[in-house]
Order: sequence, then C-alpha cells, then structure tokens
Amino acid sequence: MPPSLQLRQYQREAVANWFANRGRGTLKMATGSGKTITALAIATELYQKINLQVLLVICPYCHLVNQWAREAEKFGLQPILAFDRAKNWQDRLSFGLYQVRAGDSLQDSCASGQFLTIIATNATLMSDSLQSQLRYFPEKTLIVGDEVHNLGAPRLGQSLPRNIGLRLALSATPERHFDGEGTETILDYFGPVLQPELTLADAIRQKALVHYLYYPILVELTEAETRKYSRLTQKIGWALWGDAKVEDNDALTPLLMQRARLIGAAANKLNALRELMLNRLDTTHTLFYCGDGAIESGTRHNQRQLTATAKLLGSELGYRINTYTAATPVAERERLRQQFERGELQGLVAIRCLDEGVDIPAIRHAVILASSSNPRQFIQRRGRILRPHPGKERATLFDMVVLPPDLGRDTLEVERNLLRKELKRFLEFADLADNAGEARVKLLQLQKRYGLLDI
Repeated sequence: MPPSLQLRQYQREAVANWFANRGRGTLKMATGSGKTITALAIATELYQKINLQVLLVICPYCHLVNQWAREAEKFGLQPILAFDRAKNWQDRLSFGLYQVRAGDSLQDSCASGQFLTIIATNATLMSDSLQSQLRYFPEKTLIVGDEVHNLGAPRLGQSLPRNIGLRLALSATPERHFDGEGTETILDYFGPVLQPELTLADAIRQKALVHYLYYPILVELTEAETRKYSRLTQKIGWALWGDAKVEDNDALTPLLMQRARLIGAAANKLNALRELMLNRLDTTHTLFYCGDGAIESGTRHNQRQLTATAKLLGSELGYRINTYTAATPVAERERLRQQFERGELQGLVAIRCLDEGVDIPAIRHAVILASSSNPRQFIQRRGRILRPHPGKERATLFDMVVLPPDLGRDTLEVERNLLRKELKRFLEFADLADNAGEARVKLLQLQKRYGLLDI
C-alpha cells in the first residue's frame, strides 16, 4: 500500500467482506468512490497472506487500461498492458508466466520475487492471444472485472477463465439493463453483491464525492419534432397493446430507440445551451455530454449533435473546447485530459466514451444535452462529475429535460408510463442536490403536466 493512502471505513469493510466470502464477490459502489483502490488493496492483502502471484484486470476500454496502470504503479506494480496488437505484449506475458511458474517450483516461492500484473481490455480477453495463455495462469491468481456489467454479454461471459478461483467484480451498476440472464452470468462467476453497497448519498456523506448544485433546463420540441414524436408515441402505444414487456417486444424496442434519439437531439437544446453559456464564458473545467443522434435542421444534411455543439461553443462563442469520442486515439485522449485539467481547454464535448471509468476529477461543471434511458449511464455520469479534486468544493450540473408535447388523451397513459422511470431519476438527483428545493420546483412543471405528482 502507498504510505500516503488510507482506506475509508466502507473500503475496509468491503475488503473484509470479500475475504469472508472466500475470495469471491461483487462490489457495488458509487462511481468515484474508490473501487480501483479497494481492488488493489485486496490484491495487496492477498500477496501478504498467500503470496499472490498474478493479478489479471479486465476492463472495457483502452483508456481504462492506462488509468488502471497509473493506479497500479502507485502500489509498486509494473503491469503488462494487453490491448492493441498482440505482438506488443504476448511475448512479455509468456515470459512473465514462465518466471512465475519457475519461481513456484522453489521451496519459498516468495524468494523468487516474481509477481505479474496484466491489465487487458474486454476485446483482448476474447482474443486467441490471451485465451491461449489463460490455462498457464497459476492457482494464486486474482481476476478483477472492472465495469463488470459489460462482462454479462454472451461472448464475454464465455471467455472468463474457469481455472482462476479468486474473483472480484467492480461496478456501480452490476445489473444489466433488461438482461436478467446476463446479470446472472456475472454474479454466478464473480460472486454475490457484498456489503456495504455504497449509494450516491452515502458517498457524498462520507466525502468520497463532492456536493453539487442541480439545474434542470426544460426544453420544448419544435413543430416538426412534435409531429414525429406524436407518430412514434402512437406506434409505441400500439406495440404496448396487451401489456407486452419491453424486453420481449421486438416491435417496441426500435420505436423506443427512435424516440429516445429524437428527444436526445432536440434542436432547441442548442438554443438553451447558447443562452446558458453566454453567461458562463469565463468558466473552465466543463464537460458537455451529447447524444449520437442528428439534429433536425430542415435540410438533407442534418448535423450530429456533437458537431453542432462543438461548432456553437467553439466557433460562435469562442469557448476553448475539443471533442472526446471513441474515435479519438488513446494518446490524444491523454493529451486532451491534461489540457483540460490545466484549464488550457475550457471544456470537452463527449458522447458515451466518458461514461465509464474515466477519471477526470477536475470536472467542475457539466451540461447533459442527452441521456439514454439506461439508468446505468445516469449513475455513471453523476459519479464522473462529483469526483473530489483539490480546490473543488462543489460541482454544478445542468440537465436538459425535454418537455413532451401534449398529445391528447389517447396517448396520455403511454406517456405517463414511459416518463415515470425517467422522472424518478431526475427527482432523485434533485433531492440530493444542495439546491434541492429549487430543482424540485423546476421539475414540478413536468410532474403536473402528466399527473405524476405521486413520485
């Protein structure tokens, strides 16, 4: 353990409960509450207790591999980073495993001093390059599944090594959205969710995350968007006829996705953003979350929301920004992160790749232009924005909420059912904010319109 590091009480409890569960379990802890450090603390204790020989970390993205590497190095580890081309790491892994197994044959395996750390992506886990090596991993190996909800997908679940007995899963949201079978795969392999489960309120109370201000910004659809929205909602109502379950209804899912994209890319969000940022041009450390849909512009060449947002902020308002997407090379992402932290860039405009695991604690302000209906995304983003940082006492979050148009009695009940879950998330976030009363009053307009005052 780094001498400067002190685990919080809930982290110490999580470590103790994982050992009490015989080396298996899932830690369900709020984003930003220190799951990586907790996992490395477990590995440290295993090394001290049983001479742990190999630590294998699986995480979904390349930038998370680099982030894990930075944390692992603080614990004196020298990890092999297994992503990109196999020739960059496969020989090092083979040689490392040979050294570990050679040391294993000594009377005192600790005398060999060999310890191997491998940090790999989900894609690498499925590759023949890593699968062919897994059988040679020694018994004293710990596998850590980071953002483990991803590992419930069928191919990934089948790729998890059965010969590794020490297993630890990490996620703020281990349950997979509309995928009970995938969730079962995760918990069967890694073990049950352990106490303490750390909620957002717990994390703020224990100062693992900072306090925040929450400002919902209500946005109306344009006339053209309203017509399209009305048609989609009517079709959704027909698809729901007979109380079909969302996850079992092949006709319903694409309709819900189309409507979500329409809401996410509502054109008036750009007008609201312009109005908001005109008074905030001197701010820094701002993150703008966009959807991946296109904004209806009345022309054949509709702009992606990301492009339109970057153009508005950069070209029109002169706000120093850059985009951060899945297409941004890993080295470029690291450069952008550093520029953002130093304030050279005032903001980053991102889609989904900043949702999971990325550690940019310097974020002080966030504007959410679009969210998916998956609660995981909402939970991940909250923790991303509320991570502590020197001089950061409080974060500010602006959340663009589309006011669904009044479509009449025929579709009112459909709308109420679809809005109920979404509104619960907005209200939960409002209730935990330092300006809870102000945020609640703003959302009251939406509750009244759809008769959802009981939430």
